[in-house]
Amino acid sequence: MATPENKVKKQVKKILDDIGAYHFSPMTAGFGRSGVPDIIACYKGRFIGIECKAGKNEPTLLQKHNIREIQRNKGLAIVVNEDNIEALLTLVKEIE
Repeated sequence: MATPENKVKKQVKKILDDIGAYHFSPMTAGFGRSGVPDIIACYKGRFIGIECKAGKNEPTLLQKHNIREIQRNKGLAIVVNEDNIEALLTLVKEIE
């Protein structure tokens, strides 16, 4: 059974697939860097970090730190949930 957050991730991946963006989901599992966004994408030369949440869940302090670092380095970072998934579409349209 898919969790609510996994449903959001699935929607995000479909949007990215539909526009032909490169993307992957980094797995930390003790080996990677903690707090990295759930989905890393590259579209038309732009780096995008996408943190997926379900409902009213908020990013952790470490996730917020990573989002700020991406933005500080001129990358794009966004937090999406089932209520604001269209924000990703808006972001993609701005890149085009």
